Amino acid sequence: MMTTPTNAPILELQGVAKRFTLHHQNGIELPVLAQVNLSVGPGECVVLDGPSGMGKSTLLKLVYANYRANAGRITVQPAHGPAVDVTQATPRELVQLRRDTVGYVSQFLRVIPRVGALDVVAEPLAEDAGDDEAALEAARDTARAWLTRLRIPERLWHLPPATFSGGEQQRINIARNMIKPKPLLLLDEPTASLDAANTDTVIALVREAVERGAALVGIFHDAHVGAAVATRRVNVADFRGVVA
Repeated sequence: MMTTPTNAPILELQGVAKRFTLHHQNGIELPVLAQVNLSVGPGECVVLDGPSGMGKSTLLKLVYANYRANAGRITVQPAHGPAVDVTQATPRELVQLRRDTVGYVSQFLRVIPRVGALDVVAEPLAEDAGDDEAALEAARDTARAWLTRLRIPERLWHLPPATFSGGEQQRINIARNMIKPKPLLLLDEPTASLDAANTDTVIALVREAVERGAALVGIFHDAHVGAAVATRRVNVADFRGVVA
């Protein structure tokens, strides 16, 4: 159960800017985002709109601290404890934030090679279980339920996801990053390589996350999916400094 007050944002961006320096082109600076002001509260799914190249994925990577902002504050409120300014956080703080507070479903699955799909999906819960065998088995049971719901055949569960098709890898990616409920969830085109049935499952999972009080920010290439999950839409092109 979330403990964040319902009137307080889980994510807040204030005056955030990002530019890239093109070192191979004499240090030319490419402005991407500027003066980004955005708050996302519990039970919201904010869908980022705008053409390709407008900085939607960049915004998610700034929140997750894959990129560092050039200006502004990005504040994330954990379920417990004080808010964290991602732009000033230490590596240890970022690791803790990603473990317990911020989930990120990217377009690519990055996992340890040769680890089977079941253990890949169970890992976020297994980390919390430590050496408790009962808790570890409960984590695997939960992973089995997620793999079943996302239609990964049981014959594949012991195989490394690197051997899977693109759609299967994306479903593993979704299960791994959504299995542990977190206050903030970032979604970068999670249904891009999925068929209609699995897309409908992801829509249901997103709605369930909203209903439990998570804050979500997402990019969806499929207009139908965006319309099905959005509680609010933001056009990233409105942020000054965006270039095509």
